[in-house]
Amino acid sequence: MEILVCVKRVPDNEESEIEVNADGSDIQRDDLVCSTNEWDNYAVEEAIELVDEHGGNVTVVTVGDDESEEVLRRGMAMGANNGLLLMDDAFECSDGKGIATILKAAVEKGNYDLIMTGAQSDTGAGQVGGMLAAMLDYPYASLVNSVEVIDDKKLKVGREIEGGNQEMNEIDLPCVLSIQTGINEPRYVTIRGIRKVSSVEIPIQVASDLDISGDSVGAASARVKKIDYFVPELGAGAEMLEGATEEIVEKLIEMLKAKGGLK
Repeated sequence: MEILVCVKRVPDNEESEIEVNADGSDIQRDDLVCSTNEWDNYAVEEAIELVDEHGGNVTVVTVGDDESEEVLRRGMAMGANNGLLLMDDAFECSDGKGIATILKAAVEKGNYDLIMTGAQSDTGAGQVGGMLAAMLDYPYASLVNSVEVIDDKKLKVGREIEGGNQEMNEIDLPCVLSIQTGINEPRYVTIRGIRKVSSVEIPIQVASDLDISGDSVGAASARVKKIDYFVPELGAGAEMLEGATEEIVEKLIEMLKAKGGLK
């Protein structure tokens, strides 16, 4: 099975203090510590486990710049066989549709049975996986938290749905899956693994390699644009009620009546 996993380099909010720049056009990116998007690590792990069990290869791909190589090398240190960097000035400021367009071109240049993405990334839109599947005309499942190979043409996938329920589906290959956190436990990346892939040459594909015209991606074609970043104003702090349970209940009822919540 040939699996392509889409990964992204994002700010690490555990290691960085995220601040908005002076004009509100973006976050301050200087000196930010970045890492692989959390959801994508689960997708990479699931791909590696499938290949370990059924054979094949895992390729990790990202749309980014020179610094994005680090997330590809991390995926390779986990156990992915190959990395692929899609990098071109024309790709800058692409919206979700633009990123999906770039990834679609990369998929069509390869021969993949399964494409995986994380359920969402740092922007939280969760759009790219679904858009990519639609552009490729492939079956698609989102919020996937279990994958089972039935045969070389079909998978059985579980999806997390409302109310904590599980939905099971059969899906034909090739397909696109957006992977939910908790599907597995991503393996620890060892120093030995990092050293092993540190000198591996990662191929770069630009717009011309992918037969992408500059006006189909990037800022010029983006239908969704970020126009403002701001930090929400802090509201009043919570009031902590103390005392015995009966006393707290009485205080809470009185407060709710005073504020119109109870009559």
